[in-house]
Amino acid sequence: MSAGVLVRRTVPGATALRGGGSWRPTPYQLLGFLFWLVMSLAYWRVPLCCDAGQHAAVVERLRADLLRPRHPMADLPGAGSPYYSPFAVAQGAFARLTGLGGWEVVKLAGPLNLLVLLTGIGRFVRVLTPRRWAPVLALAAMTLLWGTERAWWSGYLGLMSMTGTLAYPSAFAIGLTFWAWALTGAPARDAGAVRYVGPGGLRGLSGYAALGVLYGLILLVHPITSVAAALGAVALVAGWQRGRRPAVVGRWALACGAALLAARAWPYFDVFALVGDGSVDAMHRRLYRDLAGQFGLALLGLPALWLRARRTAWRDPLVLMFALDCLVVAYGWVSGHYTYGRILGLALVPPQFALAVELAAARPWPVWRRLLGGAAAAGACAGFLTVHAGAVVPAAVDPVGFERPPDWPTYEWAARHIGPGEVVITDGYHAVHAIAGYGPNLAAPAWPDPALDERERLRRAADVRAYLDPASMRAERAAVVRRYRVRWLLLTPRNRVPEEAVVVAWSRRTGEVLARVGG
Repeated sequence: MSAGVLVRRTVPGATALRGGGSWRPTPYQLLGFLFWLVMSLAYWRVPLCCDAGQHAAVVERLRADLLRPRHPMADLPGAGSPYYSPFAVAQGAFARLTGLGGWEVVKLAGPLNLLVLLTGIGRFVRVLTPRRWAPVLALAAMTLLWGTERAWWSGYLGLMSMTGTLAYPSAFAIGLTFWAWALTGAPARDAGAVRYVGPGGLRGLSGYAALGVLYGLILLVHPITSVAAALGAVALVAGWQRGRRPAVVGRWALACGAALLAARAWPYFDVFALVGDGSVDAMHRRLYRDLAGQFGLALLGLPALWLRARRTAWRDPLVLMFALDCLVVAYGWVSGHYTYGRILGLALVPPQFALAVELAAARPWPVWRRLLGGAAAAGACAGFLTVHAGAVVPAAVDPVGFERPPDWPTYEWAARHIGPGEVVITDGYHAVHAIAGYGPNLAAPAWPDPALDERERLRRAADVRAYLDPASMRAERAAVVRRYRVRWLLLTPRNRVPEEAVVVAWSRRTGEVLARVGG
């Protein structure tokens, strides 16, 4: 978070000649800590769901073999899987040292990621402005000014989405992105002779090389976030860096080279092989639906962006960042590479932060700023009451019945019977996303992964559907069991248990049945 304030005071007695000092927290340090505490408690209260099972499965595979992990969800080699990022490998090493399981390690990552995020926001906003309340307002805008419809996706850090996605690699990568932007903006701003000179930047060529490694780390941890991170870096340098001397160009070229070299040196997968990979584009098409409902409140920051553009002849970094982000999002829609829509969460940062900086100005305010502040306050209240309140207001004291975060069932009752690496066929939406996080494998993985040819994954999915077909014959089912070495069935009440299966356990909550098949 931003630096504290050192208050000088006279010390009586012999120490009076030396003076003394006492540290006093800034508004952001105080309120940021309270936000971290409340949000961590809210996050711990909500069961992990959605993509968390995939990330828990990654930790389980790394816990089993840190150097040569298997495929995250199938009984297959895992070489080339982008899920084995530096973030995941660190989690796997932690799991091996502590003996914790994948779900437990993922759960613990949430508060840590939030700490990285909050400190990064504080540092970046301090580069933008010296106004003490700007980081507080930026945090409020970033978590509340989204829309009046729920936007729940990895990399979307609204208050509601945080309860489920704080543990994801995307949250960690976004926190690192704010740190990278702060370290990029400080030297570019100071070299451009901007009036405000805040926190210092890089020291020597080694500092620029280290900054490049940081961008390379972001690329490895969450490649799509690195697109927005790179666009932000370009905007900061283009907007603030006035000098074009060979030494200046050379320093930034060194940072770029270090980023590419760091990413290329990672031994678990080739991140550059993901360029042009369209295997996950279809599932991301829905990112472009209901943009106004999910992101409309962020447009309240557009007047602040326009003011910044007027003052700087359109060279303001936040203005350039927003324009570049919008171009990439539009490219994703026009080209059909809908995965680029994943940067929509960070595309809202420029208007949100521009609004925060504007409203942190000292009073008295002119009429236009009072109107802008009133609109922002109304928008924050609308966003909180329509989408986000259920994330932090406990159900026991909820006066109106706010919409709650997803409440997924746990599968510990089934996992205790299944050995690590044993193969499961399941027909449940929750189970297919969660069970691999406990150590078992799926006959057909739920997500595309470059480590597994997509045609093979689709063939496996077709075989699973054929197995579950009520009209399937016993011999056909046995062939599928042998082909994928299936040992377990995890079935919802809508599917009958095959005659050759032996029921082992069932869930009182969901009615799902665990049955053993195969040798």
